[in-house]
Amino acid sequence: MGPNTNTAGNAKNKKFAWKEFKHSIKPYAFPIIISIILAVGSAMLALFIPKILGDMTNIAVNSYPEIDWGQISGKAILVIGLFVGAAILNYAQAFILAVVSANYTKDLRSAVIEKIQRMPISYFDKHKYGDTLSRMTNDIDVLTTSMSQEIADVSLSITTLIGVMVMMILISVPLSLVSFVVVPISVLVVGKITNFAQKYFREQQATLGVLNGKIEEDYAGHIIIKSNSYEKEATASFDETNNKLAKAATKAQVFSSLSFPATHVFTNLGYIAVCVLGGMFVIEGKVTIGSIQAFIQYVSRFNRPITEIASTTATIQALLAASERIFEFLSEAEEKPDPEPSLILENVKGEVEFHDVCFEYLPGVPVIRDFSVKVRPGTNVAIVGPTGAGKTTIINLLMRFYEPTSGYITVDGAPIREMKRSDVRAMFGMVLQDTWLFSGTVEENLKYGKKDATLDEIKKAADASNVEHIIEALPHGYRSHISEDSDNISAGEKQLLTIARAMTANPPMMILDEATSNVDTRTEQLIQDSLEKLTDGRTSFVIAHRLSTIRNSDLILVMRDGRIVERGTHNELLKLNGFYAELYNSQFAEN
Repeated sequence: MGPNTNTAGNAKNKKFAWKEFKHSIKPYAFPIIISIILAVGSAMLALFIPKILGDMTNIAVNSYPEIDWGQISGKAILVIGLFVGAAILNYAQAFILAVVSANYTKDLRSAVIEKIQRMPISYFDKHKYGDTLSRMTNDIDVLTTSMSQEIADVSLSITTLIGVMVMMILISVPLSLVSFVVVPISVLVVGKITNFAQKYFREQQATLGVLNGKIEEDYAGHIIIKSNSYEKEATASFDETNNKLAKAATKAQVFSSLSFPATHVFTNLGYIAVCVLGGMFVIEGKVTIGSIQAFIQYVSRFNRPITEIASTTATIQALLAASERIFEFLSEAEEKPDPEPSLILENVKGEVEFHDVCFEYLPGVPVIRDFSVKVRPGTNVAIVGPTGAGKTTIINLLMRFYEPTSGYITVDGAPIREMKRSDVRAMFGMVLQDTWLFSGTVEENLKYGKKDATLDEIKKAADASNVEHIIEALPHGYRSHISEDSDNISAGEKQLLTIARAMTANPPMMILDEATSNVDTRTEQLIQDSLEKLTDGRTSFVIAHRLSTIRNSDLILVMRDGRIVERGTHNELLKLNGFYAELYNSQFAEN
């Protein structure tokens, strides 16, 4: 049952990939048709050349010893013209397909990046970034390169094959039948080899995605690898996947490459038979020597498209394998569309309420249970608890990265599920533990949340965030180029820049997730001072493991196993002498 199921699934995937591929190239149907017509025209012009060369031979033989060089030279000029015309048409179709391929690649990559923006966060929780990047780069390159090659090659081969068959039949039906008998045998052999090789092409593309994921992980975590002396293990893990990729690629190429020699054997047998029978027919006077010369050239051309079609099977298999992965990703479920019409809040006050919210990442495995709390405008709310308590999940629900399994969330009394996601997210600024900066200038990074911010607004935000003196010390100030990997800016300074970015956006509410972690005491004090300015007068949600940083919060929610187990101010919770007091005292004891 297993193999049959897999075969049915593979056939279904191949059919789906082919259907989606055809749909995706519809916008380019006209130039592709033009290129096919040009390819056909080039093949048609080349078809007459053997016939004319045979006529030249007949003229020379029939007029010997006084050879008619006038007729021969006239036909020679015609042959040269046909060669040149075929070459021009061939170049024109190649040029058109090159333009189509470049634009099709651009459109596919745009489709993938746009798809990424529409994908739910849950997809990226389950799939490695490296595999997605591989689909966007390697698979698209394979697809578009194969497409540009095969459209022209297959068009030329089919036209040449049909045209040559016609010309051969016109010269000699018996000789043609001898040549044609090898075709069904070749097709049968190639079909068997193609089906066998396809599974290895799929394995090759899938393993390439895994390999890219490992490269991304090892690159991003190279410091952790070195600090734990894990280089040998990381290299061994990479080598294992790399060897698997090499084996799959080798098998794919080896088996697909069998098509050419297998076909070549049968076509050469037919070629030998034609030479022997053709010589007998000339002796018997059934055909002229020029016709046999032309026929032998046609046999050579007849064999060539068969072998070329056979040799393209490897490329076609790679194309189908890449298509499966690309269009599989493009067909993934997207975020549910925003409601229409959607609620729009004007002058957000910042009252947030969770109404009996429950949430499950996996069915039957609750992460948030009966979460209810009302947050008044301007309140600073701290969410604390052990790892896995559900703190970050609450923020994900608030930002509508996920939707509650049951219950709902309101802002100023309006359910956020009835608003556009972009409008909900625009109400919040976020400062996270991961200080993501983007490749560009300091000014561009600080304007990321408010594209129309003026330089004066940016400078005021930088000053309030205690980072202006750091920016001014850079070689080109606000025009200095930075990125996440910039080594002239410390981790704490990057965090201050992200706070300045949030201040520039000036949202009505804030979310802070471990914003003071992994910095020295002095920088932590600067960050804490900046955060106090950032949250002043705004409804804010703060996730923190360092409980010392949230002692002044208006409300502390203590979570455990997805539930609020305690709530109150710092002093109120200490007086309860419960779970919060236990957490706080354990941290104090550690210090």
